[in-house]
Amino acid sequence: MFYHPAVRPWLRKLALIAALAVLGILVLRYTLLRSDPIPVTVFVVAPGRVEQTVTNSKAGTVRTRHRARLSPETGGRAVEVNVREGDRVQEGAVLVRLDDTQVRAQVANAERALEAAKEGESQACLESGLAERDLVRAEGLSRDRIVSEELLDQARSRRDVARASCQAARARVRQLASQVEVAAAELRKTVVRAPFDGVVAEVSIERGEWVTPSPPGMPMPAVLDLLDPDAIYVSAPLDEVDREKVVVGQPVRITMDAFPGRSFSGRVARVAPYITDVAAESRTFEVEASFDDAAFARTFPPGASADLEVVLEAREEALRVPTYVVVEGKRVLLLANDCPTDKGLRGALRRVVSAGGGGCLVSRDVVLGLKNWEFAEVREGLSEGERVVVSLDRAEVKEGARARQAAVAER
Repeated sequence: MFYHPAVRPWLRKLALIAALAVLGILVLRYTLLRSDPIPVTVFVVAPGRVEQTVTNSKAGTVRTRHRARLSPETGGRAVEVNVREGDRVQEGAVLVRLDDTQVRAQVANAERALEAAKEGESQACLESGLAERDLVRAEGLSRDRIVSEELLDQARSRRDVARASCQAARARVRQLASQVEVAAAELRKTVVRAPFDGVVAEVSIERGEWVTPSPPGMPMPAVLDLLDPDAIYVSAPLDEVDREKVVVGQPVRITMDAFPGRSFSGRVARVAPYITDVAAESRTFEVEASFDDAAFARTFPPGASADLEVVLEAREEALRVPTYVVVEGKRVLLLANDCPTDKGLRGALRRVVSAGGGGCLVSRDVVLGLKNWEFAEVREGLSEGERVVVSLDRAEVKEGARARQAAVAER
């Protein structure tokens, strides 16, 4: 296009003014008119321990392998209650004794009857022996034709009757001996003894109270709860999809509501060989874990809730990030010094105004390895020292936004 020579200087001036105006607008946009950078919390990528774990699907329970709710095997009035809650007892110790006056009398009667039967047995068997000897003499006399056959038959009959009387007396002794055993067994039912060494957890009877027999087929109400604190373990349900991953001997971490912020180490002691299908939509299998510190485990109250985390595999010095910062299982948001879209003058201006710790949020794809609810191993996509954004709970924290580091998350 042809311009008059006098016009050209003016055109150059107008072009310069326009360029300065654009520059001024850009400067205003990235200085006075720009929004403040978003403060974010970051996690600095660094090596550390990463574990692959599985946890219980529902709350587990602290249990003891030896626990007994004890009750007398018969009714009666309590005349002795020898323990209180918290007492430690040894196997065989008498805990509760019921009034046994009537049962003892029955035992004494059965024993006296047995003694009488034994005397009768002795007499009957002596008479049997005498009849046997009389028969032998009669047979000798019969061979010499001194005794008739009739007298010989009478001797045989007396021998047979005496022998039968002896056998009957012996049977009577055995019968009465059994009755003595039955009476003694009834006597033992009036005493509640400790079936194992343990601690009394609950006592629900006092001296003088009556224990009422239950109807046939119904158990007697428990009057004592005895548990063994040396056999404490945790039982917890895990989802059936993890059944083949969990084996006996794997390390576990145990957490309890009663000890917030603490965990206790242990080992898988048992894996149930079946799947529980009480609820069709939630099929689980039971895992039992023992505590490494058995002495400390004695202080745990059976019945308390507990959670298990089974460590399937662990890796030391692996690059890691918090698991929750990985979006969609493959992306993280980084705080970078430059935005990838910043080119030329725009990038230069952004770098100038971002001096002093500001930056840009950029998205990065990553490849993960081991992970649990806390940390995930990053095999590809990140380098040590890069800053991953962990404060993702605000809508403005997104790719391309200007941001500044406000805090560093603990490792």
